[in-house]
Amino acid sequence: MSLTDILSPSDIAAALRDCQAPDSFSPKKFFQISGMSKKSSSQLKDIFRILDNDQSGFIEEDELKYFLQRFEYGARVLTASETKTFLAAADHDGDGKIGAEGINLFIHR
Repeated sequence: MSLTDILSPSDIAAALRDCQAPDSFSPKKFFQISGMSKKSSSQLKDIFRILDNDQSGFIEEDELKYFLQRFEYGARVLTASETKTFLAAADHDGDGKIGAEGINLFIHR
């Protein structure tokens, strides 16, 4: 399964275009433009599994900086500031990583 099985390639492209400049990434806006905010909990879990590069069940800070590259090879890396802000917003229990439920809650709130 790939992200384009769940999300529209044109929506992914639009979301990536919106945050091309360093420090312009907004998780909430990215989720809206890419169509993730309209997906069911089950679909978001599928997306999470694709984004969880090491398949640990969590997305840690070192994986999170490559978040955009999981949507398109060659996309930019998130800046340190963007990565920390994203992690802080989606890490509901403060353990330094994001689980599938945490990302689901973050997207749908």
